[in-house]
Amino acid sequence: MTTLARYGFSERGTKDLVEEGDRLTPKFDADGLIPAICTDAGTGEVMMFAWMNAAALAATLDTGEAHYWSRSRSEMWHKGATSGNTQKVVEVRIDCDQDVVLLRVEPAGPACHVGYRSCFYRAVDLGSAPEGGRRLRLVEAEKAYDPDVAYGRQPGRGDGE
Repeated sequence: MTTLARYGFSERGTKDLVEEGDRLTPKFDADGLIPAICTDAGTGEVMMFAWMNAAALAATLDTGEAHYWSRSRSEMWHKGATSGNTQKVVEVRIDCDQDVVLLRVEPAGPACHVGYRSCFYRAVDLGSAPEGGRRLRLVEAEKAYDPDVAYGRQPGRGDGE
């Protein structure tokens, strides 16, 4: 049994079957990962971007809660298992060539392990680069929670969920 079949995914077929067919045939990269974009189902706001392996995608589909693959820790993680900020999946979409996953979720709290609602809490100014390099500006005024408390860690340690 292939890895894809073990998780309930079909083998990739012709371009027409991938693009127009009715079978989930996700295309994982050379590291066995697929990009996953997470949006708030109510607002449409992009909450985060992460990676999934076949096991994380299958766990997400099976449980109805988001699971991801941590490249830095080399392990699957259930979003919110530590912080309580779970993501209930409302819908899973796959793009035309089945190499990107879009999760529409009902978040039980903020998405970002740094404490902001969204992982995209800063903006880059457009235009030519000023002396000293491009600058970032906050677009979320304040953190939604204290990550050190949520993760039971020492301040400034920097590891997330």
